[in-house]
Amino acid sequence: MKMSHGFSSCKLLFSSLGRSLPSLLGAALGMLGSAIASSATPSASEYRALGLQYRQQGQLPEAIAAFEQAVALEPENLDGRVLLGWTQHLAGQEVAAAETLRAAWLRQPGAVPVLNALGIVYLVQGELRSAVWTHTWAACLAPDNEIAWYNLALAFHRVGTHDLAIAAAERAAALEPTNPHPRWIQALALWDRGDRPAAQALIQETLDLAPQFGDRAFLQEDLQAAAFSPEQIQALDRLILSP
Repeated sequence: MKMSHGFSSCKLLFSSLGRSLPSLLGAALGMLGSAIASSATPSASEYRALGLQYRQQGQLPEAIAAFEQAVALEPENLDGRVLLGWTQHLAGQEVAAAETLRAAWLRQPGAVPVLNALGIVYLVQGELRSAVWTHTWAACLAPDNEIAWYNLALAFHRVGTHDLAIAAAERAAALEPTNPHPRWIQALALWDRGDRPAAQALIQETLDLAPQFGDRAFLQEDLQAAAFSPEQIQALDRLILSP
C-alpha cells in the first residue's frame, strides 16, 4: 500500500510538472537570455571599432551613434571624443563637431590630436582667428606636426599674411615632401605676394610631382577635401589650368 501510495504521489508530481513545464522552461530561458544580453553589452572600445567600421562604409549617422555610445561609456577617453567630433565634421555637422572637440580640449588642453581636429573644424567654419590660435598651439606642442603647419598655411593665406603662409607651407612641405597640398598653398601665397615667377616654378614642380592635378574635376574634389576654401580652389584652378 505504501509503495502504491508513493507511486501515485510521484505520478501526481510529474503530472503537475508536466503541465507547468513550458512556463518553467520559458522563465529559465528568459533569465538566460537576460544574462547573455547583459554579458554581451558592447564595451566602449567595441563601440569605437563599430563606429570606425560604419565610417569606412560611409554610414556616418550610424558611426556617430556608435561613437556617442563609446563616449557615454568612457567620457575620459579622448580618442572616442576625437573620433566622434571628426565624424561629425565629415557629416557636415560643424557646430556639433566644434562642441565635441572643445569639450575634449578642455579635458586635456595639451592633446595634439584634439587640437589638430578642432583647428580644422574652425578653419572649415571660417573661424580663422580660432584656427590660427589652435594650430599655433598644436605646432608649439609638437613642432614636427605637419597637420598644424599645413593648416596654418591655409589660414594665414586666407587672412592675407602671405609671408607667414609661405613659411608655414615650407615647414609642412619639409615634414611631408610627397604631399602636394602645402606646395599648392605656398604657390598661391607667392603669387598673391607678387612673386609670380617663383609661384609658376613651384606650380610646375608640383605638377611634375602630382600630375593628376591637371584634371579639373580631380583638383576641385581633392582640394575641397584638403580644407581649401572655395576662393583658394578657384585661384589654383586658374593658376594651374589657365596660366
